[in-house]
Amino acid sequence: MIPMVDLKTQYHDLKQEIDRAVLDAIESSQFILGPNVTAFEQESAAYLGAAHAVSCASGTDALHLAILAAGIGPGDEVITSPFTFIATAEAICYAGATPVFVDIDPQTFNIDPTLIEAAITPRTRAVIPVHLFGQPAELSEIKAICEAHKLQLIEDCAQSFGAATGGSMTGTHGSLGCFSFFPSKNLGCYGDGGLVTCATPELAEQLKVLRNHGSRVRYHHSVIGFNSRLDDIQAAILRVKLKRIDQFNNGRRRVAHLYSELLRDVATVPYEDGKGVHVYHQYTLLTDRRDAVMAHLSERKIACAVYYPIPLHRQDVFAAACAGISLPIAENVASRCMSLPIYPEMPEESVRVVAEAVRESLLG
Repeated sequence: MIPMVDLKTQYHDLKQEIDRAVLDAIESSQFILGPNVTAFEQESAAYLGAAHAVSCASGTDALHLAILAAGIGPGDEVITSPFTFIATAEAICYAGATPVFVDIDPQTFNIDPTLIEAAITPRTRAVIPVHLFGQPAELSEIKAICEAHKLQLIEDCAQSFGAATGGSMTGTHGSLGCFSFFPSKNLGCYGDGGLVTCATPELAEQLKVLRNHGSRVRYHHSVIGFNSRLDDIQAAILRVKLKRIDQFNNGRRRVAHLYSELLRDVATVPYEDGKGVHVYHQYTLLTDRRDAVMAHLSERKIACAVYYPIPLHRQDVFAAACAGISLPIAENVASRCMSLPIYPEMPEESVRVVAEAVRESLLG
């Protein structure tokens, strides 16, 4: 069996260091907002080139708290992509705002910046581009639009830790950047975890208050906040892994580039424009024979998946509000996309086995 991701191999490679970090965190007994949390925030901010970084309990919370910190609420609209995990739109709704979906670029699968301005209304407060599958969105164009219309730029970096564009890491181009440390992410912990990068100290302070029950001083609460704190054990694990994030991402790029070399003549492989760094959280290709390919891979005991089969504007929860909306590129990509196994330690032999199985299914 070739799995989509192999978390055990990475753990065993780092077992001695991770076990020691976890045991030291337990021994310290400072489990909530402890020293590893502070250190991880500082180290991740330094790695990303961010002014400030504030951790929280999950990637979804990172989005939710960032949107609230940006002052977005009921009656506001936020422009985003329909081709992503629902957490992006959920977080907008949690704040009482309305997601406005704009179609995607057919090459990058990210929001198409040429379509954003037509979606702006007097109620628009922000744009949230998603760096899908580790491919940076076209931030230079999006940032220019946001500046021209006085909109907040909030980056969804859940799948792009270590990706870069325009000479800077994702998460540092807007006022806020939102990261997830779900176990299978490029930088993943052993549970849930999240991080928000902040362009100003005021935003960072607001995030710290929101994540901790609206409190700056114990038992003094200035706003209604949330219980959304990264625990010290997870932060200890992330500190160990952060030191290897470039190694992990280079491993993913090695796998992805070999896939593309072997498959570009039979399927539409992921696009790289050479202007940034794609970190391949997923390796996603397009084919008109997806069901046949997936069935063949299953027979060969090779995992595969579809991210995402239903664009957000076609999900039941948004269907009524989006009834008159057609986003043909997102709909087409959702009907043809499929993702192959990818993880940093994946052996070349396994990559070739997967690619050969894909070729067999498409060429007969």
